Amino acid sequence: MKRIFGSAAIGAFLLAAACAGTSSTADDQVQGAAPEGVARMSFFVTSVSPGKGGDYGGLAGADAHCATLAQAAGSPRAKTWRAYLSAAPMNGQPQVNARDRIGKGPWHNAKGVEIAANIDELHNPDNAKMAKETNLTEKGEVNPGRGDPVNIHDGVTGSDMQGRLAPPEVAAGREGAPQLPLPPNMTCNNWTSSDPQLSTMVGHIDRQGFVPNAKSWTTAHPSRGCSQPGLVSTGGAGQFYCFATN
Repeated sequence: MKRIFGSAAIGAFLLAAACAGTSSTADDQVQGAAPEGVARMSFFVTSVSPGKGGDYGGLAGADAHCATLAQAAGSPRAKTWRAYLSAAPMNGQPQVNARDRIGKGPWHNAKGVEIAANIDELHNPDNAKMAKETNLTEKGEVNPGRGDPVNIHDGVTGSDMQGRLAPPEVAAGREGAPQLPLPPNMTCNNWTSSDPQLSTMVGHIDRQGFVPNAKSWTTAHPSRGCSQPGLVSTGGAGQFYCFATN
C-alpha cells in the first residue's frame, strides 16, 4: 500500500535533504569545478518543489526552478533548462507538448549515466535506463519512492505516455480526488493554479506502484487536485523533471 504523509512531514523531509547537500556544493564551487557527472548532467528530478502545488509560475517559472537547482548543484550556467511539462491551449496560447521543449538528447543524470539517447528512446515504455536508481535529483540522489520511509514518487508532467498534452481525466476511486465533471485541463491551468478542484497528470519517478500504468514515468495517474496537500496525498510533493536542451 502507498504510504501517505502530511504536507508538513514531506516539507521537513525535503528541507533536510536540501540542506544536507549544501556543504559539498559549496566546496565544489570554491574549487572552481563541478564533478564530471554534474557538468555533464542534462536530466534530473527536482529535489524540491516550489511548494505551491501546481502553481509553478507558468512554464517560465518551472524552467527557472530547473535552472536554479541545476546551477546550485554545479551545472554550467551556459546550459538551458526546461521543465518536462505540457500546456493546454488557452487564453490565446497554443498547446505545448513536453516532448517538444527538451531538445533531442542524449540525456545524462547527475552521475553521468545516460537515461535516453533520443526522444524515441525516452518515451519507449521498455526503456530500462530509466529507473528509481537512475532517475536522480540534481544532487545525484535517489528520489524516495515505494519501499522507503517517505514515498514521494509522483513526478508532475501534465502529459501522456508520449510526452504530449494529457486529456482531461479524474482520479477515479481515489478518496478526496476531484470528481466529474472533468477538469478543463490537466495542467493546473498551465501551471498557475493550486486549485484543489483542478487536476494534473503525474508519472512515477521510481516506475513502481499498483495502478495499471504504475511503470510510466510520465502518465501513472491523475492527482488529487492541484493544491500542495492534494499532490502530497496522491504520493508526491509537486516535483517534476528537468532536461537541458544543449
